[in-house]
Amino acid sequence: MLLKEGTTCWRVGVAPRAAFLLDMADYFLAARDAMSKARRSVHLLNWAFDPDTLFDPQPGCTGPDSDRFGAFLRDLACSRPELDVRVLCWKSALPIAATQDFFPLKARKCFTDTPVKFVLDGALPVGASHHQKVIIIDDAVAFCGGGDIGPDRWDTSGHLDDNPRREKTPRDHKCFDSRHEVMTLVDGAPARALGQLFRDRWLRATKEALPEPDVTPPSAWPACVKPDFRKVAVGVSRSVAAWREVEQVRESEALYLASFAAAKRCIYLENQYFTSPIMAEALAARLSEPRGPEVVLVSTQHSPSYFDQMTMDRTRSMFLKRLKEADKHGRFHAYSPVTTLGRTIIVHAKMAIIDDVLLRVGSSNLNNRSFGFDTECDLSIEASRGPRNAPERTRIADIRTGIIAHWFGCERSVVQAEIDRTNSFGRAIEALRLAGYCRLRPLEPTEIGPVATFIATFHLGDPITPRDSWRPWNRRSRLKASLAAAARRVERAGLPTPPRRLSKKSV
Repeated sequence: MLLKEGTTCWRVGVAPRAAFLLDMADYFLAARDAMSKARRSVHLLNWAFDPDTLFDPQPGCTGPDSDRFGAFLRDLACSRPELDVRVLCWKSALPIAATQDFFPLKARKCFTDTPVKFVLDGALPVGASHHQKVIIIDDAVAFCGGGDIGPDRWDTSGHLDDNPRREKTPRDHKCFDSRHEVMTLVDGAPARALGQLFRDRWLRATKEALPEPDVTPPSAWPACVKPDFRKVAVGVSRSVAAWREVEQVRESEALYLASFAAAKRCIYLENQYFTSPIMAEALAARLSEPRGPEVVLVSTQHSPSYFDQMTMDRTRSMFLKRLKEADKHGRFHAYSPVTTLGRTIIVHAKMAIIDDVLLRVGSSNLNNRSFGFDTECDLSIEASRGPRNAPERTRIADIRTGIIAHWFGCERSVVQAEIDRTNSFGRAIEALRLAGYCRLRPLEPTEIGPVATFIATFHLGDPITPRDSWRPWNRRSRLKASLAAAARRVERAGLPTPPRRLSKKSV
């Protein structure tokens, strides 16, 4: 098993039900349904929280005030005094808040003089962020993934070119860019673990200890969501930076490394950023094997912000170049998705599917800061390779097939038929592209100039730990030490061991 407490995850528990949610339209509706059924508490952890976000936007971004996240939570808390409603959001720097329409100020104003307890959390190293995206209801049911609460996050799985429901205002008739997100929904023990995660964060931010519930109410599972799994093992993996009395946690990194090393047939990754040399080295090692797994990456053609284009996109070129050089057997594929008219789809999802045994969804990017500088949380559903877990493995494979079908805008059966014919996930994608399904375009490394090379070499904007956050000249040595330490932790846990050293091509 890849999920081992103390190494690759914090807690492992059996979820009576678990579901995979593709894109935010379904997530917002499911979250509203579940929160409406709360009996004791509604707790939110977010990188960004915009109270004006509509659960179900209509053409022109219209909708009643009660359909907005902020007003909904305010009304819920006012009408049901027995509910404990809290929102813990990252206390972002002013330039970051400005890119998100100054959400901290809007949220503070929305919840002033209401029972909703809204706190901006700045308890972390300078330059780091609280990046978790979680909603917990009654410690009985919880959502976790990569989606924040913001108007620009909403989209359907159709990723339409012009969707009036994504209009910024009824006046300007300009749409938010199409965006891809994924979330997971669980109940039972994993939801209780996420409830404890919220209490730990609240204590750290406010010094207020919240009581653990004596009795957990029945699960407020949303009626609109059909479970994909029943009685399945779910692990909670975290990243936490060392800060004051807080110890460092690198479970998210360890799980990625162990799962890459364990993969037999296919590693499928969707992520906003691919910049970590440690992850590049682990994937390159598998691609160099004559009979190793396929590696398929999906990411945005270019980041929306200029800062990310400079600090992340340029470094991604080095990541892609390293994997292409290691790919001696033709098993590496990288793509960026577009709409029907060829417009960029922003990939904000953070997901990994390893063979048909591990489905991982969370907030962790494949960059340095997500593994030891920012605060992250991922949920992973694991099915063992034994015959008793065949239905779970089948469902994980079906989800992976469905994701490719959603990218191509075709039926799932079309993708599955090509996978069966080629006996290869990567070759199936290429065959479908040649057949005219063109919404996945090859993602290639680009030539970068001297300034971009300097940024990529020292990973500016992408620290590994607080110790090198303001000492970029130490970053390359810190990367080597981090990989060696991670490999030792994974090996001690009896898990498949990743490489111990970074090659010169990866740093």
